[in-house]
Amino acid sequence: MFRLSVRLLLTAVGVSSLLLSVVSLTAPAFADSQARVVRLSQVQGDVQVDRNTGQGFEKAFPNLPITQGLKLQTGKGGRAEVEFEDGSTLRVTPDTVIAFPQLSLRDSGAKTSAVHLQEGTAYVKFAGAKGDEFNLTFAHQKLSLAHSAHLRIEMADTTATLAVFSGDVQAEGESGTVAVSKNHTASFDLTHGDRYTLAKNLEPDPFDAWDKQQDQYHQQYANNPYNGYSPYAYGTSDLNYYGNFSNVPGYGTVWQPYFAGAGWDPFMNGAWAFSPGFGYGWVSGYPWGWTPYHDGSWVYLPSNGWAWQPGGSWATWSAPRIVHPPSNFVLPQPPSSSGQGITVVNRGPMPVQPGRLSNRLEISRNSAGLGIPRGGIKNLNQLSSTVQEQGFATAKVHTAPLETNSWRSGNYAPVSRMGASHGGGGASSASAGHSNSGHSSAR
Repeated sequence: MFRLSVRLLLTAVGVSSLLLSVVSLTAPAFADSQARVVRLSQVQGDVQVDRNTGQGFEKAFPNLPITQGLKLQTGKGGRAEVEFEDGSTLRVTPDTVIAFPQLSLRDSGAKTSAVHLQEGTAYVKFAGAKGDEFNLTFAHQKLSLAHSAHLRIEMADTTATLAVFSGDVQAEGESGTVAVSKNHTASFDLTHGDRYTLAKNLEPDPFDAWDKQQDQYHQQYANNPYNGYSPYAYGTSDLNYYGNFSNVPGYGTVWQPYFAGAGWDPFMNGAWAFSPGFGYGWVSGYPWGWTPYHDGSWVYLPSNGWAWQPGGSWATWSAPRIVHPPSNFVLPQPPSSSGQGITVVNRGPMPVQPGRLSNRLEISRNSAGLGIPRGGIKNLNQLSSTVQEQGFATAKVHTAPLETNSWRSGNYAPVSRMGASHGGGGASSASAGHSNSGHSSAR
């Protein structure tokens, strides 16, 4: 069994620095290199996960680590995206159940991922990193992807359909092996031994546009001059969209989220989540909150506020290091109870929809990106400057807002507070942080 250990270290580097060390994992030698987590990168509507904690299905939220053996399901209107280390994605539509029977790391460093589609519809965009394998099973069929491919699988009561948008794949099953190439579709009759038919076309699906939109988002924001900050690709697009990299004398390359002022700290919104074999780990509630909580340090810059400083080894399941915090900063602590659930922390404001304008969001200072859908608002940098000056601003949203702070839906226990942060603890009310200087509208 793994054992979670959080240590506080006092060091002296010019002035005293308080560090929260990354979590150390103690495990049997045969299992140490096999532990992998991938990212639940997007959640919309009714999405639940069974994390093998004995709690059954629980409400899911972004950045929750996906571990081997976990099961994910979406209800009516629910959608979700899972990101893998190389940037490969798995997207699921409403009324879908999917399991992750294998997430392992070979001695060579190659990654093996196995996903089982039990029911519903899933989209897979496999990057095809050298040596990596992606196995996808549905009904009695198995796809073993070793090269880049983009595909859709739909499971109905009596049929299963495999549509290939790009690449060439082979499905192996009871009726033999069938090769499906780009812009072709294979349909399997589940009542007659998975007997299949091939079609030289693609039948459109209502969620194709959503899949394409998310794919375009990743492509648009995947590249950045500072891309060397992490050994993994996942989380890069969200960092580039929701914040800004810069060079700070004495600190080097740092990243800061938009809409975060002097009263914000990196632990204002999130949760302590228990995972079997790992213990409690911090899960950020912010849509960009993956890489900055698994790598590097959070450092407090007296003139600029909190910033993420890349560097160090990747931490699978951890709380990030804290460097030079302000004197009144209170370190986050995992729950002291022996429970195996989720303890939620809500101390920061979240954007709200003003009146009946469903296509607009009122964004507050220190919301740090909560509630802003991917690519949904243009020029976040400029809008952030307006918010910092005036307290909040109203912006037009081009896509439907996501439930990026979905634990506020009432399915969890009352909010657990971690203590005051620098500049005040913030408020859990969505309207907190407003100034009296009036609205600013951005398009």
